[in-house]
Amino acid sequence: MKRILNKILVIGSLAFVVYACTDDFVDRDPVYSIDSENFFNSEDDYYNALIGSYDLLQSTYLNVILGEIASNNTVCGGESATDVIGWQQVDDMIHTPVNADLRNVWNWMYAGVNRSNYILEFQDKTDFEGKEIIIAEARFLRAYYYFELVKWFGPVPLKETRFQLGDETSIPRSPVEDVYALIEEDLLFASNTLSYTAPQTGRATKGSAQALLGKAYLYQEKFTEAANILNNLISNGPYDLVEDYDSIFENSGENNIESVFEVQYTDVEGAGFGCLQCSEGNVAVGFSGVRNYSGPLFSPGFSFNLPVQDVVDEFEDGDDRLEVAILDIDAWAEQTEASFGVGYEHTGYFNRKYLPRKRSENAQGDLNLTNPNNYRAIRFADVLLMAAEAYSRGNLSDDTAKLFLNRVRTRAGLPDVTTSGNELIDAVYHERRVELVGEGHHFFDLVRTGRGTEIDGFTPNKNELFPIPFEEIQFSNGNWTQNDGY
Repeated sequence: MKRILNKILVIGSLAFVVYACTDDFVDRDPVYSIDSENFFNSEDDYYNALIGSYDLLQSTYLNVILGEIASNNTVCGGESATDVIGWQQVDDMIHTPVNADLRNVWNWMYAGVNRSNYILEFQDKTDFEGKEIIIAEARFLRAYYYFELVKWFGPVPLKETRFQLGDETSIPRSPVEDVYALIEEDLLFASNTLSYTAPQTGRATKGSAQALLGKAYLYQEKFTEAANILNNLISNGPYDLVEDYDSIFENSGENNIESVFEVQYTDVEGAGFGCLQCSEGNVAVGFSGVRNYSGPLFSPGFSFNLPVQDVVDEFEDGDDRLEVAILDIDAWAEQTEASFGVGYEHTGYFNRKYLPRKRSENAQGDLNLTNPNNYRAIRFADVLLMAAEAYSRGNLSDDTAKLFLNRVRTRAGLPDVTTSGNELIDAVYHERRVELVGEGHHFFDLVRTGRGTEIDGFTPNKNELFPIPFEEIQFSNGNWTQNDGY
């Protein structure tokens, strides 16, 4: 199965729109139920609501590309300095609470929370065999969306049932530790309930929950807890590094043995530029494509998210990952006789992992919005490097940290790291950057480890978090205060 998602809308508490199917979360015919309070009367109702909760994962294309642009891996690019102005502002670290794209991150992640909470609010209404799996997946998804919110915005409003109109004036922004407490509680439940094999490809598993829990611990510097859960996953889970790094990011490499959790996309037409979050495809891929490209393998795009020389230079000589991760367009054009255009802030490099690949001549819709490339949200290499970080930064075992770190380096064709102490920690940081470049993690790795000043324009004690959207502060009637510096 290519993906698990299609459109589901919860409009207030009156209309619940879903798309029914047979044995996969695809090709769904519309089914309507008026008055959502009378929903959840059957297994199908819970199953369809779960699809709706998964559906918001599609919108995380924005979290990925904007997170990468915020780091020192890439510049924004595009056509001009005003092309997607919200992205340009984040790239230059001059963003304010009036930023439509940051507001989208906030809105879409809270939509995911609300859809998950909808299921959990009614979790006891109807019993059927296997319901605990649906509840566990809903809790995983709620944790996933809350994790995105807390890492972007810090303290956020917290609720375990659906948010209602008026909550903004009565529910405070919860402290970060309270948000993480709910994330941990949800992921512990999910990891103890789910198995390593999903009912359908693309759904969360025990491994997904363990990996995200380990990441949540690591972000809080709970190194012992992170090491324990990640080591358990590494030792007992079914995951491994694929032999060929190049294969991971091709269509044939999706949902492979290295995939701990993937956001599923498809090439089904279903959106326009007026509703990018409605897209069935990975919108970030089209935006990252080479402008006016004509040549083999790739399709053209809008030339955003351009890797810079600094990250290219971060790769060691002989690192097999460089040409997989980053496309040197001049060298490629010379090799293949491809032609291309030059956009704003052209660096000569593109994020090859998520460049749009050529498609069938029968592909439908706007090809920039229907790229079927899954987002590899959590890879086993990431798990190994998170574990290496936990063991090294927590002073738990440098030998174990090197064991996990060197598994990743061996696959890249590089010699083992033999150092210890702070040099080992720096080696882990380096490895995370080059292994995961282009995957949206580096900005958050920098700020959570106190290295944000490596980003041009970064202001300490401000840019570690993004501003709460102006409208949210305004609607709260003084209930919520803005993040420092904004």
